[in-house]
Amino acid sequence: MAPGTNEKQPAETKDQDDERVTALRRFSAAGRNWRRARLAGSAVLMAIALTGGAIAFGAGRDGGTAPVATSSAVDPALLASGDLATTIASLQAHLRTQPKDSDSWATLGLAYVEQARTKGDPSRYPQAEKSLERALQITPDNDEALAGEAALAAARHEFAPALRYADQALKQNPYSANALASRIDALVELGRYDEASKAADLADQRKPGVPVFTRYAYVRELRGDVKGAQRVLEQALSTATSKGDISYVAAQLGLLAWNQGDYKSALNYYARALTADENYLPALEGRARAQAATGDRADAIKGMELVVSRYPLPQPLVELGELYEDRNAKGDKEKAENQYALVEAWIALARANGVNADLDTALAAADHGNKAEALKAARAEWARRHTVHTADALAWALHVNGKDKEALPYARQATATGYHNASFLYHQGMIELADGEKTAGRAALTKALKLNPGFSPLGARAARKALEASK
Repeated sequence: MAPGTNEKQPAETKDQDDERVTALRRFSAAGRNWRRARLAGSAVLMAIALTGGAIAFGAGRDGGTAPVATSSAVDPALLASGDLATTIASLQAHLRTQPKDSDSWATLGLAYVEQARTKGDPSRYPQAEKSLERALQITPDNDEALAGEAALAAARHEFAPALRYADQALKQNPYSANALASRIDALVELGRYDEASKAADLADQRKPGVPVFTRYAYVRELRGDVKGAQRVLEQALSTATSKGDISYVAAQLGLLAWNQGDYKSALNYYARALTADENYLPALEGRARAQAATGDRADAIKGMELVVSRYPLPQPLVELGELYEDRNAKGDKEKAENQYALVEAWIALARANGVNADLDTALAAADHGNKAEALKAARAEWARRHTVHTADALAWALHVNGKDKEALPYARQATATGYHNASFLYHQGMIELADGEKTAGRAALTKALKLNPGFSPLGARAARKALEASK
Protein backbone atom coordinates (compact mmCIF):
# COMPACT_ATOMS: atom_id res chain seq x y z
CA MET A 1 0.00 0.00 0.00
CA ALA A 2 1.30 3.43 -0.90
CA PRO A 3 2.05 5.86 1.90
CA GLY A 4 -1.06 7.75 2.84
CA THR A 5 -3.48 5.34 1.16
CA ASN A 6 -4.97 4.43 4.54
CA GLU A 7 -6.30 7.96 4.87
CA LYS A 8 -9.96 8.67 4.34
CA GLN A 9 -10.76 9.15 0.68
CA PRO A 10 -13.16 11.85 -0.60
CA ALA A 11 -16.73 10.62 -0.56
CA GLU A 12 -18.18 9.72 -3.92
CA THR A 13 -21.75 10.33 -4.91
CA LYS A 14 -24.14 7.45 -5.45
CA ASP A 15 -24.37 8.46 -9.12
CA GLN A 16 -20.60 8.18 -9.51
CA ASP A 17 -20.59 4.78 -7.85
CA ASP A 18 -23.48 3.56 -9.99
CA GLU A 19 -21.70 4.82 -13.13
CA ARG A 20 -18.60 2.80 -12.27
CA VAL A 21 -20.65 -0.35 -11.58
CA THR A 22 -22.54 0.06 -14.86
CA ALA A 23 -19.32 0.62 -16.79
CA LEU A 24 -17.67 -2.44 -15.29
CA ARG A 25 -20.71 -4.55 -16.11
CA ARG A 26 -20.69 -3.32 -19.70
CA PHE A 27 -16.99 -4.02 -20.04
CA SER A 28 -17.42 -7.49 -18.54
CA ALA A 29 -20.31 -8.26 -20.88
CA ALA A 30 -18.28 -7.15 -23.87
CA GLY A 31 -15.45 -9.33 -22.62
CA ARG A 32 -17.76 -12.33 -22.48
CA ASN A 33 -18.74 -11.74 -26.09
CA TRP A 34 -15.08 -11.56 -27.03
CA ARG A 35 -14.41 -14.86 -25.29
CA ARG A 36 -17.18 -16.51 -27.24
CA ALA A 37 -15.40 -15.34 -30.37
CA ARG A 38 -12.31 -17.24 -29.10
CA LEU A 39 -9.89 -14.36 -29.52
CA ALA A 40 -6.39 -14.74 -28.17
CA GLY A 41 -5.97 -13.41 -24.66
CA SER A 42 -9.64 -13.08 -23.80
CA ALA A 43 -9.17 -14.64 -20.38
CA VAL A 44 -6.53 -12.02 -19.63
CA LEU A 45 -8.86 -9.30 -20.85
CA MET A 46 -11.62 -10.43 -18.49
CA ALA A 47 -9.26 -10.48 -15.53
CA ILE A 48 -8.21 -6.93 -16.37
CA ALA A 49 -11.79 -5.85 -16.91
CA LEU A 50 -12.89 -7.08 -13.50
CA THR A 51 -10.15 -5.09 -11.77
CA GLY A 52 -10.77 -1.97 -13.83
CA GLY A 53 -7.12 -1.99 -14.89
CA ALA A 54 -7.54 -2.15 -18.63
CA ILE A 55 -7.49 1.55 -19.39
CA ALA A 56 -4.41 3.29 -20.71
CA PHE A 57 -5.08 6.96 -21.26
CA GLY A 58 -3.34 9.65 -23.29
CA ALA A 59 -2.77 10.43 -26.91
CA GLY A 60 -0.51 8.08 -28.67
CA ARG A 61 1.34 10.74 -30.60
CA ASP A 62 1.00 13.82 -28.44
CA GLY A 63 1.27 12.34 -25.01
CA GLY A 64 4.86 11.23 -25.45
CA THR A 65 7.01 9.93 -22.63
CA ALA A 66 8.59 12.39 -20.30
CA PRO A 67 11.19 10.86 -18.01
CA VAL A 68 10.18 10.59 -14.38
CA ALA A 69 11.84 13.35 -12.42
CA THR A 70 14.71 12.41 -10.16
CA SER A 71 14.59 13.01 -6.43
CA SER A 72 17.34 13.58 -3.92
CA ALA A 73 15.88 10.81 -1.80
CA VAL A 74 16.02 8.14 -4.48
CA ASP A 75 18.85 6.65 -6.47
CA PRO A 76 18.54 8.25 -9.95
CA ALA A 77 19.59 4.93 -11.51
CA LEU A 78 16.28 3.47 -10.40
CA LEU A 79 14.37 6.14 -12.27
CA ALA A 80 16.53 5.83 -15.36
CA SER A 81 16.24 2.06 -15.41
CA GLY A 82 12.64 2.04 -16.55
CA ASP A 83 11.73 -0.26 -13.63
CA LEU A 84 8.88 1.84 -12.30
CA ALA A 85 7.68 -0.85 -9.90
CA THR A 86 11.08 -0.84 -8.18
CA THR A 87 11.15 2.94 -8.17
CA ILE A 88 7.70 3.18 -6.64
CA ALA A 89 8.45 0.55 -4.00
CA SER A 90 11.63 2.41 -3.05
CA LEU A 91 9.79 5.72 -2.80
CA GLN A 92 7.02 4.20 -0.71
CA ALA A 93 9.54 2.70 1.71
CA HIS A 94 11.38 6.01 1.99
CA LEU A 95 8.21 8.01 2.59
CA ARG A 96 7.11 5.74 5.42
CA THR A 97 10.11 7.00 7.38
CA GLN A 98 10.32 10.51 5.86
CA PRO A 99 6.70 11.60 5.26
CA LYS A 100 7.62 15.28 4.99
CA ASP A 101 9.89 14.80 1.96
CA SER A 102 8.09 16.92 -0.61
CA ASP A 103 10.43 16.02 -3.47
CA SER A 104 9.84 12.31 -2.99
CA TRP A 105 6.06 12.78 -2.90
CA ALA A 106 6.34 14.68 -6.18
CA THR A 107 8.51 11.97 -7.71
CA LEU A 108 6.09 9.28 -6.55
CA GLY A 109 3.22 11.18 -8.17
CA LEU A 110 5.10 11.42 -11.45
CA ALA A 111 5.99 7.74 -11.26
CA TYR A 112 2.32 6.84 -10.82
CA VAL A 113 1.37 8.94 -13.85
CA GLU A 114 4.03 7.20 -15.92
CA GLN A 115 3.00 3.79 -14.63
CA ALA A 116 -0.64 4.47 -15.51
CA ARG A 117 0.42 5.47 -19.02
CA THR A 118 2.69 2.51 -19.62
CA LYS A 119 0.72 -0.18 -17.80
CA GLY A 120 -2.82 0.93 -18.56
CA ASP A 121 -3.77 1.10 -14.88
CA PRO A 122 -6.22 3.96 -14.14
CA SER A 123 -6.11 3.27 -10.42
CA ARG A 124 -2.73 4.98 -10.44
CA TYR A 125 -4.23 8.35 -11.31
CA PRO A 126 -5.97 8.86 -7.96
CA GLN A 127 -2.75 7.71 -6.28
CA ALA A 128 -0.79 10.20 -8.36
CA GLU A 129 -3.22 12.96 -7.46
CA LYS A 130 -2.92 12.17 -3.75
CA SER A 131 0.88 12.08 -3.86
CA LEU A 132 1.15 15.35 -5.78
CA GLU A 133 -1.31 17.07 -3.47
CA ARG A 134 0.75 15.92 -0.48
CA ALA A 135 3.89 17.35 -2.06
CA LEU A 136 2.22 20.71 -2.61
CA GLN A 137 0.82 20.74 0.91
CA ILE A 138 4.34 20.41 2.25
CA THR A 139 5.96 22.75 -0.32
CA PRO A 140 3.39 24.82 -2.26
CA ASP A 141 5.93 25.95 -4.88
CA ASN A 142 7.45 22.52 -5.55
CA ASP A 143 8.13 22.72 -9.28
CA GLU A 144 8.21 18.98 -9.87
CA ALA A 145 4.89 18.53 -8.09
CA LEU A 146 3.39 21.26 -10.29
CA ALA A 147 4.91 19.55 -13.35
CA GLY A 148 3.40 16.32 -12.12
CA GLU A 149 -0.01 17.97 -11.88
CA ALA A 150 0.44 19.09 -15.49
CA ALA A 151 1.27 15.54 -16.59
CA LEU A 152 -1.69 14.15 -14.65
CA ALA A 153 -4.12 16.67 -16.12
CA ALA A 154 -2.89 15.89 -19.63
CA ALA A 155 -3.28 12.16 -19.00
CA ARG A 156 -6.91 12.83 -18.08
CA HIS A 157 -7.33 14.93 -21.23
CA GLU A 158 -7.72 18.14 -19.23
CA PHE A 159 -5.39 20.21 -21.35
CA ALA A 160 -6.22 23.75 -20.20
CA PRO A 161 -5.38 22.86 -16.56
CA ALA A 162 -2.31 21.00 -17.81
CA LEU A 163 -1.06 24.20 -19.43
CA ARG A 164 -1.70 26.23 -16.28
CA TYR A 165 0.20 23.78 -14.10
CA ALA A 166 3.09 23.64 -16.56
CA ASP A 167 3.34 27.44 -16.57
CA GLN A 168 3.29 27.51 -12.76
CA ALA A 169 6.06 24.93 -12.63
CA LEU A 170 8.19 26.87 -15.09
CA LYS A 171 7.84 30.02 -13.00
CA GLN A 172 9.52 28.10 -10.19
CA ASN A 173 12.04 26.29 -12.39
CA PRO A 174 12.43 27.41 -16.02
CA TYR A 175 14.48 24.27 -16.72
CA SER A 176 11.98 21.68 -15.49
CA ALA A 177 12.10 18.98 -18.17
CA ASN A 178 8.69 17.60 -17.23
CA ALA A 179 7.03 21.00 -17.29
CA LEU A 180 8.63 21.95 -20.61
CA ALA A 181 7.40 18.70 -22.17
CA SER A 182 3.91 18.97 -20.67
CA ARG A 183 3.61 22.54 -21.91
CA ILE A 184 4.27 21.45 -25.49
CA ASP A 185 1.75 18.62 -25.15
CA ALA A 186 -0.94 20.90 -23.77
CA LEU A 187 -0.49 23.52 -26.48
CA VAL A 188 -0.59 20.85 -29.20
CA GLU A 189 -3.74 19.32 -27.76
CA LEU A 190 -5.37 22.73 -27.51
CA GLY A 191 -4.64 23.35 -31.20
CA ARG A 192 -2.29 26.25 -30.50
CA TYR A 193 0.35 25.01 -32.93
CA ASP A 194 2.30 28.25 -33.39
CA GLU A 195 2.73 28.51 -29.64
CA ALA A 196 3.58 24.81 -29.43
CA SER A 197 6.34 25.34 -31.99
CA LYS A 198 7.78 28.19 -29.93
CA ALA A 199 7.47 26.09 -26.78
CA ALA A 200 9.38 23.28 -28.50
CA ASP A 201 12.12 25.72 -29.54
CA LEU A 202 12.39 26.95 -25.96
CA ALA A 203 12.47 23.44 -24.55
CA ASP A 204 15.16 22.47 -27.05
CA GLN A 205 17.28 25.39 -25.86
CA ARG A 206 16.82 24.61 -22.19
CA LYS A 207 16.58 20.81 -22.00
CA PRO A 208 17.49 19.10 -25.27
CA GLY A 209 16.92 15.37 -25.30
CA VAL A 210 14.63 12.60 -26.50
CA PRO A 211 11.41 13.86 -24.83
CA VAL A 212 11.81 17.28 -26.43
CA PHE A 213 13.03 15.96 -29.79
CA THR A 214 9.99 13.73 -30.26
CA ARG A 215 7.59 16.54 -29.43
CA TYR A 216 9.50 18.95 -31.65
CA ALA A 217 9.16 16.44 -34.49
CA TYR A 218 5.42 16.04 -34.02
CA VAL A 219 4.85 19.80 -34.10
CA ARG A 220 6.73 19.88 -37.39
CA GLU A 221 4.70 16.98 -38.77
CA LEU A 222 1.42 18.67 -37.86
CA ARG A 223 2.53 21.68 -39.89
CA GLY A 224 3.37 19.54 -42.93
CA ASP A 225 7.14 19.40 -42.49
CA VAL A 226 7.55 15.63 -42.78
CA LYS A 227 11.24 15.76 -43.74
CA GLY A 228 11.98 18.04 -40.82
CA ALA A 229 10.10 15.73 -38.45
CA GLN A 230 12.01 12.71 -39.73
CA ARG A 231 15.33 14.52 -39.39
CA VAL A 232 14.61 15.42 -35.77
CA LEU A 233 13.46 11.89 -34.92
CA GLU A 234 16.53 10.38 -36.54
CA GLN A 235 18.63 12.70 -34.40
CA ALA A 236 16.69 11.60 -31.33
CA LEU A 237 17.21 7.94 -32.21
CA SER A 238 20.94 8.47 -32.68
CA THR A 239 21.19 9.92 -29.17
CA ALA A 240 18.86 7.41 -27.47
CA THR A 241 20.63 4.98 -25.15
CA SER A 242 17.95 3.33 -23.02
CA LYS A 243 15.78 0.55 -24.42
CA GLY A 244 12.68 2.60 -23.63
CA ASP A 245 13.90 5.63 -25.59
CA ILE A 246 15.04 3.53 -28.54
CA SER A 247 11.74 1.65 -28.81
CA TYR A 248 9.71 4.84 -28.41
CA VAL A 249 11.58 6.91 -31.01
CA ALA A 250 11.86 4.04 -33.50
CA ALA A 251 8.11 3.47 -33.23
CA GLN A 252 7.48 7.17 -33.84
CA LEU A 253 9.62 6.95 -36.98
CA GLY A 254 7.62 3.89 -38.01
CA LEU A 255 4.36 5.76 -37.62
CA LEU A 256 5.70 8.73 -39.56
CA ALA A 257 6.76 6.41 -42.40
CA TRP A 258 3.42 4.60 -42.37
CA ASN A 259 1.55 7.90 -42.62
CA GLN A 260 3.44 8.56 -45.85
CA GLY A 261 2.70 5.10 -47.25
CA ASP A 262 6.31 3.96 -46.87
CA TYR A 263 5.50 0.55 -45.42
CA LYS A 264 8.95 -0.96 -45.92
CA SER A 265 10.60 1.75 -43.85
CA ALA A 266 7.80 1.56 -41.31
CA LEU A 267 8.35 -2.17 -40.82
CA ASN A 268 12.10 -1.64 -40.48
CA TYR A 269 11.59 0.99 -37.78
CA TYR A 270 9.11 -1.18 -35.92
CA ALA A 271 11.58 -4.07 -36.08
CA ARG A 272 14.20 -1.84 -34.51
CA ALA A 273 11.77 -0.82 -31.77
CA LEU A 274 10.93 -4.44 -31.05
CA THR A 275 14.58 -5.41 -30.99
CA ALA A 276 14.98 -2.96 -28.12
CA ASP A 277 11.76 -4.12 -26.43
CA GLU A 278 9.95 -7.11 -27.88
CA ASN A 279 6.80 -6.26 -25.92
CA TYR A 280 6.55 -2.58 -26.87
CA LEU A 281 2.87 -2.29 -27.73
CA PRO A 282 2.95 0.79 -30.01
CA ALA A 283 5.50 -1.03 -32.19
CA LEU A 284 3.44 -4.24 -32.18
CA GLU A 285 0.37 -2.23 -33.15
CA GLY A 286 2.23 -0.27 -35.82
CA ARG A 287 3.74 -3.41 -37.29
CA ALA A 288 0.29 -5.01 -37.55
CA ARG A 289 -1.04 -1.89 -39.24
CA ALA A 290 1.81 -1.89 -41.76
CA GLN A 291 1.36 -5.61 -42.40
CA ALA A 292 -2.31 -5.01 -43.16
CA ALA A 293 -1.39 -2.23 -45.58
CA THR A 294 0.95 -4.56 -47.45
CA GLY A 295 -1.73 -7.23 -47.73
CA ASP A 296 -0.41 -9.52 -45.02
CA ARG A 297 -3.82 -9.86 -43.37
CA ALA A 298 -3.16 -13.03 -41.40
CA ASP A 299 -0.11 -11.66 -39.58
CA ALA A 300 -1.81 -8.28 -39.16
CA ILE A 301 -4.79 -9.86 -37.44
CA LYS A 302 -2.58 -12.04 -35.28
CA GLY A 303 -0.51 -9.03 -34.25
CA MET A 304 -3.50 -6.80 -33.52
CA GLU A 305 -5.16 -9.57 -31.51
CA LEU A 306 -2.04 -9.69 -29.36
CA VAL A 307 -2.20 -5.92 -28.83
CA VAL A 308 -5.86 -5.81 -27.81
CA SER A 309 -5.49 -8.86 -25.57
CA ARG A 310 -3.10 -6.76 -23.49
CA TYR A 311 -4.59 -3.29 -23.91
CA PRO A 312 -8.09 -3.19 -25.41
CA LEU A 313 -7.98 0.49 -26.34
CA PRO A 314 -10.31 2.14 -28.88
CA GLN A 315 -7.99 2.58 -31.87
CA PRO A 316 -6.58 -0.98 -32.04
CA LEU A 317 -10.02 -2.42 -31.24
CA VAL A 318 -11.54 -0.54 -34.18
CA GLU A 319 -8.64 -1.51 -36.42
CA LEU A 320 -8.97 -5.16 -35.50
CA GLY A 321 -12.71 -5.00 -36.09
CA GLU A 322 -12.16 -3.54 -39.53
CA LEU A 323 -9.58 -6.21 -40.31
CA TYR A 324 -12.14 -8.84 -39.41
CA GLU A 325 -14.74 -7.16 -41.62
CA ASP A 326 -12.33 -6.93 -44.53
CA ARG A 327 -10.77 -10.39 -44.26
CA ASN A 328 -10.86 -12.38 -47.50
CA ALA A 329 -13.18 -9.75 -48.97
CA LYS A 330 -15.99 -11.55 -47.09
CA GLY A 331 -15.45 -10.42 -43.57
CA ASP A 332 -16.50 -11.70 -40.19
CA LYS A 333 -19.15 -9.31 -38.97
CA GLU A 334 -19.70 -11.05 -35.65
CA LYS A 335 -16.06 -10.82 -34.62
CA ALA A 336 -15.94 -7.22 -35.79
CA GLU A 337 -19.02 -6.28 -33.76
CA ASN A 338 -17.42 -7.78 -30.65
CA GLN A 339 -14.51 -5.35 -31.04
CA TYR A 340 -16.81 -2.38 -31.48
CA ALA A 341 -18.76 -3.40 -28.39
CA LEU A 342 -15.52 -3.40 -26.43
CA VAL A 343 -14.83 0.15 -27.61
CA GLU A 344 -18.14 1.29 -26.16
CA ALA A 345 -17.38 -0.51 -22.91
CA TRP A 346 -13.91 1.06 -22.73
CA ILE A 347 -15.40 4.52 -23.20
CA ALA A 348 -17.92 3.92 -20.43
CA LEU A 349 -15.19 2.74 -18.08
CA ALA A 350 -12.96 5.66 -19.00
CA ARG A 351 -15.71 8.14 -18.20
CA ALA A 352 -16.43 6.36 -14.94
CA ASN A 353 -12.80 6.98 -13.99
CA GLY A 354 -13.03 10.69 -14.68
CA VAL A 355 -11.37 10.79 -18.10
CA ASN A 356 -12.75 12.86 -20.97
CA ALA A 357 -13.42 10.32 -23.73
CA ASP A 358 -15.41 12.49 -26.15
CA LEU A 359 -12.86 12.30 -28.96
CA ASP A 360 -12.67 8.51 -28.66
CA THR A 361 -16.47 8.38 -28.72
CA ALA A 362 -16.75 10.59 -31.78
CA LEU A 363 -14.16 8.67 -33.77
CA ALA A 364 -15.46 5.19 -32.99
CA ALA A 365 -19.20 5.81 -32.92
CA ALA A 366 -19.32 7.69 -36.22
CA ASP A 367 -18.46 4.53 -38.15
CA HIS A 368 -19.29 1.74 -35.74
CA GLY A 369 -21.80 2.97 -33.18
CA ASN A 370 -24.48 5.51 -32.37
CA LYS A 371 -24.13 8.31 -34.93
CA ALA A 372 -26.11 10.81 -32.87
CA GLU A 373 -23.86 10.10 -29.88
CA ALA A 374 -20.82 10.57 -32.11
CA LEU A 375 -22.00 14.03 -33.11
CA LYS A 376 -22.84 15.01 -29.54
CA ALA A 377 -19.36 13.97 -28.39
CA ALA A 378 -17.63 15.67 -31.32
CA ARG A 379 -19.42 18.95 -30.67
CA ALA A 380 -18.51 18.77 -26.99
CA GLU A 381 -14.84 18.16 -27.77
CA TRP A 382 -14.75 20.94 -30.35
CA ALA A 383 -16.15 23.32 -27.74
CA ARG A 384 -13.17 22.53 -25.54
CA ARG A 385 -10.37 22.63 -28.08
CA HIS A 386 -9.76 23.32 -31.76
CA THR A 387 -7.20 20.88 -33.19
CA VAL A 388 -6.87 19.18 -36.55
CA HIS A 389 -8.06 15.99 -34.88
CA THR A 390 -11.16 17.51 -33.32
CA ALA A 391 -11.97 19.32 -36.58
CA ASP A 392 -11.75 16.03 -38.48
CA ALA A 393 -13.84 14.18 -35.89
CA LEU A 394 -16.55 16.84 -35.95
CA ALA A 395 -16.58 16.95 -39.74
CA TRP A 396 -17.02 13.20 -40.03
CA ALA A 397 -19.65 13.03 -37.30
CA LEU A 398 -21.61 15.75 -39.08
CA HIS A 399 -21.26 13.87 -42.38
CA VAL A 400 -22.56 10.54 -41.09
CA ASN A 401 -25.52 12.46 -39.65
CA GLY A 402 -26.30 13.96 -43.07
CA LYS A 403 -25.03 17.48 -42.32
CA ASP A 404 -22.50 17.84 -45.14
CA LYS A 405 -22.69 21.60 -45.66
CA GLU A 406 -21.95 22.15 -42.00
CA ALA A 407 -19.26 19.47 -42.10
CA LEU A 408 -17.23 20.78 -45.03
CA PRO A 409 -15.55 23.79 -43.35
CA TYR A 410 -14.38 21.57 -40.51
CA ALA A 411 -13.04 18.93 -42.90
CA ARG A 412 -11.03 21.57 -44.73
CA GLN A 413 -9.80 23.04 -41.47
CA ALA A 414 -8.46 19.60 -40.50
CA THR A 415 -6.19 19.55 -43.57
CA ALA A 416 -5.34 23.26 -43.60
CA THR A 417 -2.09 22.99 -41.64
CA GLY A 418 -0.56 20.67 -44.24
CA TYR A 419 -0.61 17.66 -41.93
CA HIS A 420 -0.16 14.55 -44.09
CA ASN A 421 -3.03 12.33 -42.98
CA ALA A 422 -4.84 10.10 -45.47
CA SER A 423 -7.85 9.60 -43.19
CA PHE A 424 -8.41 13.35 -43.02
CA LEU A 425 -8.20 13.59 -46.82
CA TYR A 426 -10.58 10.64 -47.19
CA HIS A 427 -13.12 12.29 -44.90
CA GLN A 428 -12.79 15.59 -46.73
CA GLY A 429 -13.22 13.93 -50.12
CA MET A 430 -16.29 11.96 -49.10
CA ILE A 431 -17.88 15.07 -47.61
CA GLU A 432 -17.12 17.10 -50.73
CA LEU A 433 -18.68 14.44 -52.95
CA ALA A 434 -21.76 14.30 -50.72
CA ASP A 435 -22.05 18.09 -50.91
CA GLY A 436 -21.91 18.03 -54.72
CA GLU A 437 -18.31 19.18 -55.12
CA LYS A 438 -17.28 16.35 -57.42
CA THR A 439 -13.95 17.70 -58.68
CA ALA A 440 -12.69 18.65 -55.22
CA GLY A 441 -13.93 15.39 -53.74
CA ARG A 442 -12.22 13.23 -56.32
CA ALA A 443 -9.00 15.18 -55.88
CA ALA A 444 -9.01 14.68 -52.11
CA LEU A 445 -9.76 10.95 -52.37
CA THR A 446 -7.07 10.47 -55.01
CA LYS A 447 -4.59 12.31 -52.81
CA ALA A 448 -5.51 10.16 -49.80
CA LEU A 449 -4.93 6.91 -51.69
CA LYS A 450 -1.71 8.18 -53.20
CA LEU A 451 -0.39 9.28 -49.83
CA ASN A 452 -1.23 6.12 -47.89
CA PRO A 453 -3.22 3.54 -49.88
CA GLY A 454 -3.56 1.28 -46.85
CA PHE A 455 -4.68 3.94 -44.37
CA SER A 456 -7.76 1.91 -43.39
CA PRO A 457 -9.04 -1.47 -44.59
CA LEU A 458 -12.61 -0.24 -44.92
CA GLY A 459 -11.87 3.42 -45.61
CA ALA A 460 -9.52 2.71 -48.49
CA ARG A 461 -12.07 0.37 -50.04
CA ALA A 462 -14.81 3.01 -49.67
CA ALA A 463 -12.57 5.66 -51.22
CA ARG A 464 -11.92 3.50 -54.29
CA LYS A 465 -15.62 2.72 -54.69
CA ALA A 466 -16.49 6.42 -54.41
CA LEU A 467 -13.93 7.34 -57.06
CA GLU A 468 -15.31 4.68 -59.40
CA ALA A 469 -18.90 5.75 -58.81
CA SER A 470 -18.12 9.45 -59.38
CA LYS A 471 -16.53 9.04 -62.82
